[in-house]
Amino acid sequence: MTTSSASPHPVPEKARVLDTLKRGGFNVPDFIYVPAADLRAENFDALQEFLATHRGSFKIIARSAHPQEEFYKGGTFDSLETYADVGGVVYAWKRMIKFAGTAKRLSIQRQQKFNRAPQIDPDEMGVIVMPFINGSNVMAKIIGGTWEYGYCRDRVHKIKSDPFITQTPHDRRLHDLSREIQEHLGFRCEIEYIISEDSEIYVVQAKDISRVEVLEQKESERSIRLDGIRRIRMRRNYRERPIYVMDNAAFYLTIVGLCEDIVNACQPLETGLEEIRNLIRDYEAKLEAFALRHERFAVLGLFIEVPEDLYQVANHYLEDSPVYQKELSRLLLNNRRQIDFFLSEADTLIAKDKIRINLCGHDAYGIDSVRNPLWSVYWEIERHDRIVQEFKRIGFKTGDFVCIDIDANDKPTVCRH
Repeated sequence: MTTSSASPHPVPEKARVLDTLKRGGFNVPDFIYVPAADLRAENFDALQEFLATHRGSFKIIARSAHPQEEFYKGGTFDSLETYADVGGVVYAWKRMIKFAGTAKRLSIQRQQKFNRAPQIDPDEMGVIVMPFINGSNVMAKIIGGTWEYGYCRDRVHKIKSDPFITQTPHDRRLHDLSREIQEHLGFRCEIEYIISEDSEIYVVQAKDISRVEVLEQKESERSIRLDGIRRIRMRRNYRERPIYVMDNAAFYLTIVGLCEDIVNACQPLETGLEEIRNLIRDYEAKLEAFALRHERFAVLGLFIEVPEDLYQVANHYLEDSPVYQKELSRLLLNNRRQIDFFLSEADTLIAKDKIRINLCGHDAYGIDSVRNPLWSVYWEIERHDRIVQEFKRIGFKTGDFVCIDIDANDKPTVCRH
């Protein structure tokens, strides 16, 4: 493994395993591990030498490499495509650190609370630098004694399909290669490949998942097969979750009402804006508190997206006071980010068809999704108003438990406890 210098911290698992595989003769792209100490000290000699050999690609990928990353779920920290120069690597490194304190902060806090992940210092984030390979991502691992392969993020084709899982890979070499890698490493692992445009298979990550308890394995160890059953009700797909009811249309109407009080001189401008600040802070604090109280939860999205006309009204209500309007727009933009961060932690989304969880590789088929896969339960857009009225009539509210029952025709029923 190429590394830029000695580091006071141990080399991250991601870099150690890649080095083991490369030394074992597997097709691992050239890479260099750059610890945080070198990035802070601008010790770039080894990095510049590495980049000089890969100028032709114009682009590299910088993969997160925190010394304690192995204790967190795959995908918690970021990998970024960037320019094949020192400035591009430093940019990616700083973005990773920033994301750890913003977009990924809630995810990190939740894993520390619910999974007993260790406290981390984001500034100790190192990077693994590889040449960028244009192609599709495949992840492989054994589930229930059988290899499965998850496909997504196909950069080669203009038309993209949703992520999917199969036990029959497109290339038989993937099966043989996965088995050889796991035997070489000596532990159960989740392997990430990139299949290039010319069908070459590159190994870009292998994560130790031997500590992760898989439901199928647990059930097989604690179950006994009997000879039959007599029953009236057939077992169905079923899930129970505490819910957060999200109605951002109502939230924005409250903001517009406060803006109206300001415009109509019902209260001083600064006082009214402080009231709006407090309203938004309180909303965001409730989101975070709910996410830290429940390890797994659902979001019932009555209105996740704010109707466009209402969003425009809220952003432009204070146009006669440009300084205050600018601050209000900034508050609302940041609020939308905080909502996105919260939604990314839910494992169940109940909303209209247009709204769904955008699955990346780790979300779709990573080892941490095996026991608790992400669900997007939806209703047709043309039924939106009627369905929202029904949810309100029944009285769904934040903190309720809902059960989702999926019948043999894949039609979900949502019931409030």
